[in-house]
Amino acid sequence: MPFLRRQFLRLAAGAAALPTVSRIARAQAYPARPIRVVVPFPPGGAYDTIGRPWAERMKPLLGTVVVENIGGGGGSVGAAQAARARPDGYTLLLGGATTHITEALLKNRPQYDPLRDLEPISGIAITAFALAVHPSVPANNLKELIAYARANPGKLAYGSAGTGSLNHLTAETFKLQAELPDLIHVPYRGAGPAIVDILAGQIPMIVPAMTNHVLELHRAGRLRVLAVTHGTRLAAAPELPTAVEQGLTDLVTPNFIGVFAPTGTPKPIIDQVAQANLALVNDHDFQRLLVSGTFEPHGGLNPEAYRRYVENELARWTPIVTTMGLKID
Repeated sequence: MPFLRRQFLRLAAGAAALPTVSRIARAQAYPARPIRVVVPFPPGGAYDTIGRPWAERMKPLLGTVVVENIGGGGGSVGAAQAARARPDGYTLLLGGATTHITEALLKNRPQYDPLRDLEPISGIAITAFALAVHPSVPANNLKELIAYARANPGKLAYGSAGTGSLNHLTAETFKLQAELPDLIHVPYRGAGPAIVDILAGQIPMIVPAMTNHVLELHRAGRLRVLAVTHGTRLAAAPELPTAVEQGLTDLVTPNFIGVFAPTGTPKPIIDQVAQANLALVNDHDFQRLLVSGTFEPHGGLNPEAYRRYVENELARWTPIVTTMGLKID
């Protein structure tokens, strides 16, 4: 009987340990299936331009990563879906300034709290915005554009990636500094549809994130980039002047883009994705890809440091948004 009792106790102890062993095995096995990365804009914009090669090149590091474009609400719709996803590491968000600043500072009824509901993992890139016009607009620089807008009040409209997007805030900052109260905003579901419409002559001006696609269209004469909103000229396009050079000294609007996960995602998974992203962004070929696409690599921060960076950017934008008095919803 003592022997049987000891054997039973050993078996019982082994059975009780199985859930723990199983959980550890599952954590060690991550990822065991494809990872979904939500790009909260339609194809054609900066997020998609970065997201697709990022997903492709993460395969050797994390396995299959599938891009899902969910546009709408200036990035809010896709970001909200990602924030509400199961926090198991199999849904990631390609988020950034647009998805965080809009929701934290502009929404009367936010769909999610970007600092509470999304866990910053790591940065990928920073992109500037462009102030671009259709070739029919008689302006070759910001001074001429401002003069044209003042001479034609209520006739100049600009397209953005959506109400509350950083594209929108950049344009409203330009509008404020240039003293153009009659500049009309036309929101789209992403920069891609806005670009389609300016090429067709349906809208005279857009404020897209600066991408290689926008640069190619500029160099082909299909649209005209008058300024970029970086503090310095872009390495990939040194011929394009900044807004700062043209007298708008406060028009510097970096759009940070990085990887986020639903809050509650296990820390070992957060760290694993961060390490994989750091390895990718440190890869010289990927860096060259970003720079040639007019982006600046931004992957040197661990999750804790990236959280502080995001918080600092929100703090920087708070007085600007307050001055605008802009609220949506």
